[in-house]
Amino acid sequence: MIIKNGKAALPGQNKLASVAIRIDSVGKIAEIGGNLTGDDDILDAAGLIILPGGIDPHVHFDDPGYTHREDFEHGTCAAASGGITTVIDMPCTSIPPIINIDNLMQKLDAIKSKAVIDYGFFGGVSAQSFEKGFPENMMLLSEFVLGYKTYFISGMAEFGQLDYFHFQMALEIADALEMPVLLHAEDYGTVTDATETAKHNGNSPMDYYRSRPEIAETIAVEKAIGIAKNIGADLHIVHIATAEAAAMIAGTDITGETAPHYLEFNKDDFQRIGSSLKTTPPVKSPGNREKLWQMLADGAIDFVASDHAPCPESEKNTGSIWTDYAGIPGTGTLLPYMFSEGYMKGRISLKRLVEITSSAAASRYGIDDRKGSIAVGKDADFAIIDPNATWTIKGAKFLSKGKITPFEGMEFKGKIVKTIVRGNVVYDSKMGILANAGYGQFLSA
Repeated sequence: MIIKNGKAALPGQNKLASVAIRIDSVGKIAEIGGNLTGDDDILDAAGLIILPGGIDPHVHFDDPGYTHREDFEHGTCAAASGGITTVIDMPCTSIPPIINIDNLMQKLDAIKSKAVIDYGFFGGVSAQSFEKGFPENMMLLSEFVLGYKTYFISGMAEFGQLDYFHFQMALEIADALEMPVLLHAEDYGTVTDATETAKHNGNSPMDYYRSRPEIAETIAVEKAIGIAKNIGADLHIVHIATAEAAAMIAGTDITGETAPHYLEFNKDDFQRIGSSLKTTPPVKSPGNREKLWQMLADGAIDFVASDHAPCPESEKNTGSIWTDYAGIPGTGTLLPYMFSEGYMKGRISLKRLVEITSSAAASRYGIDDRKGSIAVGKDADFAIIDPNATWTIKGAKFLSKGKITPFEGMEFKGKIVKTIVRGNVVYDSKMGILANAGYGQFLSA
């Protein structure tokens, strides 16, 4: 196939390039040039922008175990509809959790016939990891996973949080294995005490926000930085919600990600919208999102991820903010949001758009030999966008099992026309999903 007449976002460039792209028979980019000819099938991209396929490095597809919320087929279809060609799934919201090799193989067997795009896994280190098999389980997982997820506070009994001592132990083993550790950074003691007070005060979104205030994140990040620096470990802070926390890692070897809901909403929106915006951590004070946007543009925050974690209506709206499920769908809106509200509005450059939606995550998790940029030899993964099209977010039309979104009714500029994975069109905006379940390939480091 040759993709012709479009404008491509090439690595490191801030201007779109009018090039043609030849894809070979095994789904790799074979040639990039101004005027390619041959007997190949032609995909005419006139008037369209060609981005490297998006990478969403933080999803909870809940499979196996919680498939009433999401599964790998619906989750990857939703991702494909938003220009995402690779996802990395978290270890903590499937049964059994991915804390050992047997559990990983059980999960892989359950989902390998479902994915329509490529996918990787993170392994996990939980409180249960230290009951038996530590550190051998981390070592055995290292061949198959792209990093290890940990929590300082966890709402999942089957995936308990780590205290600072056990977190240090996990960092030491990961460092020896030359693997990154990902941290949900909210301080357990702060959240526990704040929650007790907040529950006495009421049952509103603002009460939930007060149970997990900014200080819970900054305390946790400060302590994690100290431990990681002492070891020289490879640490990544997930879903940074607080600008002060992002500032703490700026200029260090520690990396971090944020998510679109922290860039778009604040606690006043949470009070207005309600539990469709309930996440952990919750969105923060007014003024915070503008600082996050600036740090994302400047590179102080490395990339974005969706933290996709949907649930059905019965779990999202229980009648109490304290029992409403904390999580939202987001993998299908991640790249369109960053294109519309970031690039098209001038908040981020073309170069940063490519980095924060694709290349930075590929590099961070060791898959940049295959993914993350439009370059000869890489997988032919593309998100093809009509920059002049506008569309309105309607959760009922999501391909995810999750339909409840805080972005409901927002209008985005720039619509995904086609998503291509390894040279094959897996999603078309007019025809829907074109790939068979099971087309997606498992990625390891």
